[in-house]
Amino acid sequence: MAAILLLGFASGLPLALTGQAMQAWLTVDGVDIVTIGFLGLVGLPYTFKFLWAPLMDRFEPPWLGRRRGWVALSQLGLAATLFFMAGVAPAAQPALFAAAAVLVAFLSASQDVVVDAYRTDLLADKSEHGLGASVHVFGYRLAMIVSGGIALIWADQWDWPTVYRTMAAIMLGLALVTALATPRIAGNAPLKTDAGNDLRGFLAMLLGVLAGYWIARLALQGLGFDIDDRNRWVQLLFVVTEIAVALPMAWWAAKKARFETLNASLTSYFAQSGAGAFLLLIILYKLGDAFAGSLTTPFLIKGMAFTQAEVGIANKLIGLWLTILGGILGGLLMLRLKLYRALLLFGVLQLVSNLGFYVLASLGRGAWGSVMVQPFDWGFMALTEPAALDWLLMTVIAGENITGGMGTVAFVGLLMGLCNSRFTATHYALLSAFAAVGRIYVSPLSGVLSASLGWPVFFLFSILIAVPGVVMVWWMRAAIRALTAPATSGPADD
Repeated sequence: MAAILLLGFASGLPLALTGQAMQAWLTVDGVDIVTIGFLGLVGLPYTFKFLWAPLMDRFEPPWLGRRRGWVALSQLGLAATLFFMAGVAPAAQPALFAAAAVLVAFLSASQDVVVDAYRTDLLADKSEHGLGASVHVFGYRLAMIVSGGIALIWADQWDWPTVYRTMAAIMLGLALVTALATPRIAGNAPLKTDAGNDLRGFLAMLLGVLAGYWIARLALQGLGFDIDDRNRWVQLLFVVTEIAVALPMAWWAAKKARFETLNASLTSYFAQSGAGAFLLLIILYKLGDAFAGSLTTPFLIKGMAFTQAEVGIANKLIGLWLTILGGILGGLLMLRLKLYRALLLFGVLQLVSNLGFYVLASLGRGAWGSVMVQPFDWGFMALTEPAALDWLLMTVIAGENITGGMGTVAFVGLLMGLCNSRFTATHYALLSAFAAVGRIYVSPLSGVLSASLGWPVFFLFSILIAVPGVVMVWWMRAAIRALTAPATSGPADD
């Protein structure tokens, strides 16, 4: 559990640095809201990570073992890339900044692949999945307090490049602790497939992505659409179509090139009863949450005129502690509710919590008054000026983060229950990639919708889009209950 806590922290640290913290940097640097929404696509590697996860199931780095070796390598890469990103100005060098952010997301997604596999392998007893998920969420959210909350307070005192260099140093320290302090999993040998075929298959898959990208772009141009059109809906059409064509092309190329580890692991997953329905559930369950949270930081800074420090304290610092509380509460409740009832109850609570953002956007800041937070200096974090925390904001943040933390614990338990131990990295990467579809792909649509319709209507839409996920949980109740049924006796997979 200590190792799960540590690696959960390492997994959560980079997420805000290509998400909410990066959005704050872009906002104060003068980048417009639609562009910020499109830059949310730098997180695309999170939705494609199952395509290279088989290489992490197949190959073992020297010295540290298959799981820990890949974790340490990805953490070292993250430290170097974050340090480089700190030296790039987003407004003056947007292309280079976006490329650095994509690389951070790629390395972070790669780290997640192995951390998720490590946790699932370590907790072979399914009765431990709820507790393990709760500990992971605790570490993950604790890291997001640092990179998503404390970072905004630091940015008010220092500047964003200094903040990112600090995060690089923290990641370097985590790599050393991973190498020296986490336990090796005994008997977890790499898969025995042809290494040459796997590497050729991976390269063919990359070519498939590029081919799909260009096919989609040329097809739209052939239909009369202009890639340089400044219309935000035309830009969104290009992005969505390119992604929609690139992914199946990559899959087709991998199968033709005999990417054995990918093909075997995906065949293993889809052999399960209800595999496709579970993927749809995974996309829908957190979709409303993803819409509401995709542009929260720009909404609070630009739309509600809160300062970075106020947002850092309320939305990130207090809010993420409440998410941790929600995660702990969710883990404890799952001991009695079990998976199906937890998913259903927590899903309804997530949906209702989005109503708070609609109220905040409609009434505006100061509707319920505010409380002053006096300057403080805790060494690692200091506030040099008084900050007024809005009561309505804190109420909305409390509801959203507690219910979100509860939903995340049940959701992680669902993903762990769907994994086969022979292909843990690829299976969990596939499932969590589908889980990230909402968080990543709604970002450009969120930017366009919020700019076109206004914030109140946008948040009402986030409530409506959350309904299908709750309905899907109820419809699949028998299959979800079967995931937590006691295993029948028989030989182990490994």
